[in-house]
Amino acid sequence: MIRIDEIYTNTFWPYVRQHIPLTRMFFCDPPGRSDSDSLFNHGEDVWENNYIFFHDQEPIHLEIHTELFDDVVRRNEDLNHTKGPLHSAVITSERDSAMVQQVCSHYGWKSYYYFFHGWASLDWYRGYDRTFLIKPPDQRKITHSFISPNRIVGGLRHHRLLIMYHLLQQQVSNALISFPMVCPHENIAVVDLVKEFSAQYPDIVNTFTAAGLPWNFDGELDHPMHSCWLSLFDECNSTAAYMVTETVFFGQRHHLTEKTFKPICLKMPFVLASTAGSLEYLRSYGFKTFGDVWDESYDLETDDHARIKKISDLLQYLDSLDATELQNTYKACLPAVQHNHEHFYSGAFEKLLWAELSHMLEDMTRDFRI
Repeated sequence: MIRIDEIYTNTFWPYVRQHIPLTRMFFCDPPGRSDSDSLFNHGEDVWENNYIFFHDQEPIHLEIHTELFDDVVRRNEDLNHTKGPLHSAVITSERDSAMVQQVCSHYGWKSYYYFFHGWASLDWYRGYDRTFLIKPPDQRKITHSFISPNRIVGGLRHHRLLIMYHLLQQQVSNALISFPMVCPHENIAVVDLVKEFSAQYPDIVNTFTAAGLPWNFDGELDHPMHSCWLSLFDECNSTAAYMVTETVFFGQRHHLTEKTFKPICLKMPFVLASTAGSLEYLRSYGFKTFGDVWDESYDLETDDHARIKKISDLLQYLDSLDATELQNTYKACLPAVQHNHEHFYSGAFEKLLWAELSHMLEDMTRDFRI
């Protein structure tokens, strides 16, 4: 297993130094930061010819990251005796990405991919297969339809606002949903954030005004939401499905984070709100989803707003089931739930990730020698 907080220093840099000499390596630290002040690098020799930039933690957003990317280019203007780099590359954790293609075209970078958040999840969620906080699935009494924790709902995560809007419209009543009154990231009230969608959804402001936000679990003022730990064990032990609202929803790209692996480690079925094709992307790593139990055609919908509606329709369907139907639906998911948990913790997922990472490094080594 890779220690994710040491992946650049202990995994990538020793390889680059040995196999791709005369190459600088840039990365952002600590995880989650992606500004110029968080940019670090290994290698400062005047004889160097190449550079590699790891932008593998966060999805690319030009309105946020252009200054960072420009700084990477600026810091390497002295390469090859000021003639510019012979080779330059960006390594991301998003596949089939129109944004990565755009950035590479603009900066002249070659792109490479590996699943950073797969490695992060293996590191962060290790040991939870040896806890008594997670009740065996066949012993759970299901009393709630789905759980949907939400904290940051502004910025580039407006899909969470729109999904919540549809759920309010559909009057779901048996789900565990948390939702803030004010986005803690931007410090803007939700009723103000949704105003930009009024043209498409004329009643959206009134709907959120009447919602009585904030919503929290069991009357608590707040609940834990972490990247690197699991939580909400009691709530998840009584809930049929986990509603994953991923970081990225709009546009053409595949970018999943640790959020997707929380229900897998908690032994739960899940509905995945992310970019089109994300379920298929996840299945390409050996995991199973739940198309044999409920309608997963939302994953094929390329119209982002139509996909939001299809996801909310599925959640409303789950919420409409009576107690017996809900328990039986959950039971029907258990073979896939068990497979996913074993695939994550048995080492099978890690072997796929290691093969992928190794091939990426081999490809880059070859390309930099041409």
